[in-house]
Amino acid sequence: MPRTARPRCRAALAALSTCVALGCGSGTVPPGDQPTPPPNAPTAAGRGVVTWASSAGHVGEAVDDRGYRLMVHTSVGGSGLRVRLSNAFGDRPVTFANVHAGLQRRGAALVPGSNRRLTFGGARSVTVPAGGIVYSDPLPGRVPAGRTLAVSLYVPRAGGALTGHWMAMQTSYTTHGDHTTEEGAAHWKRRTGSWSYLDAVTVRPRKGTGAVAALGDSITDGWHSTTDRNRRWPDYLARRLAASGTTVQGVANAGIAGNKVLLDGPGQSALNRMERDALSLPGVRTVFLFQGVNDIKAEPGATGAGLIAGYRKLIDRAHAAGKCVVGATIAPYKGWQEWDPAGEAVRRQVNAFIRDSGEFDAVTDFDRVLRSPSDPERMLPAFDGGDHLHPNDKGMQAMADAVDPGSLDCRTG
Repeated sequence: MPRTARPRCRAALAALSTCVALGCGSGTVPPGDQPTPPPNAPTAAGRGVVTWASSAGHVGEAVDDRGYRLMVHTSVGGSGLRVRLSNAFGDRPVTFANVHAGLQRRGAALVPGSNRRLTFGGARSVTVPAGGIVYSDPLPGRVPAGRTLAVSLYVPRAGGALTGHWMAMQTSYTTHGDHTTEEGAAHWKRRTGSWSYLDAVTVRPRKGTGAVAALGDSITDGWHSTTDRNRRWPDYLARRLAASGTTVQGVANAGIAGNKVLLDGPGQSALNRMERDALSLPGVRTVFLFQGVNDIKAEPGATGAGLIAGYRKLIDRAHAAGKCVVGATIAPYKGWQEWDPAGEAVRRQVNAFIRDSGEFDAVTDFDRVLRSPSDPERMLPAFDGGDHLHPNDKGMQAMADAVDPGSLDCRTG
C-alpha cells in the first residue's frame, strides 16, 4: 500500500497558479518573473481545474491553411470549458483563426449540436507569439466527465517549428482549409497520432475539486496500451478517482516518451518542464513523479546520487509552489536491451530513497506491483507489454489500482 508521509501542501502561490503568454514558453519561469501581458490579453488560466493535458515539445514543421480535429478524453466534468493552446516551441507567431469544441460521436464526426465556438478575449481569432501560451475564454454549458472531446483548430498562418505531442495513443484528424464548424466527417479524412498546439483543457467542477499531474515518461504516456481506448495508467486512475469520492478528480497526463529527469532529450527534462507541464496547470494539488528509468538506462547512465539530487530539486520546487509530491518507485525492466547489472543497482538505490527517505509526501510502489515474484528484476509476464519495459493494459490498470486516492489530496493527513 502507498505510504503517506508528510503532507506539506499549502495554498498555491498566485504567481504560480496561472500561465501567461511569453511567461512559460519553455523551461522554468521563476515566480514574479513573468512578463506582463498586454491589456485584455486572453492568457491567464483563471479559476478552474485541469480535466485533460499533454506535454508539449517540438514535433515537426508547421503548415499554413491546416485544420486539426483533436480528440482528448476528459477526467473531471464541469462548466466553463477553456482550452490552452501552446506555441511554446515555435520560433515564429502562429494564428488560430477558428477554434471549436464539441463531443465526439464516432471517428471525426461530432454529436449533433455539440460543436461550439471558443473565443479569446472576445475575439474569434488569436495570434500566439513564439514561446507563448494562450487560454480561451470560458465556454458556457457543462462538459461531462469521461467523454471524448473534439477540439477543432484552423491555422491559416504558421510555419517554423510546430508545438505538439507526438505520441498521443489517440486518433485525431487533419484537413486543408477551415472546416472547424462542421460536425460531420466529410472533410476530416487524414488521420494523425499526434496532438498539435493543444496542451490542456480546463473546466470549473464542483467547489473543492482538485487535480493531480502525472510527470512521467513513455509508461505514463501510454506506450503499449491500446490506442483509442484510454487505457494509459492515468486514464485508469481518473476512472478510479471518479468512483472513489475523493476531491481530487482531475488527472493531467504529463508523460513524454523517452523523457529523463536530468537531461533534455525527447522533450525537455522533468527539471526543465515541471513548471509548464505540471505546476502551472489550474487546480493541481499534487505532482505524481514517476520517472528515472530513462536516466538509468542511458549511456552513460545517471548515478544514484545524481538522480536522487534531481528528485530533491523537483520536490523542493513543487513544495515551493504549494503542491504535494507523490513518488513512485521505478519499475523493473530486465530483458530490455539496455538493462545491465550496474543500472539495476542504481534502480534499487533510487527506489530505496523513494520508499524510505520520507522526502516525498506519499509513495506508490510500482516496483512491487509490477515485478515478478520469481525474478524481481523482471516485470510480471502477465503485465508485460512485450518489450519488458512497458506494461500492457492489465499492467496499466494494476498501476492505477496501487495508487491510494487519499495520497493525492493535499488536505489529507
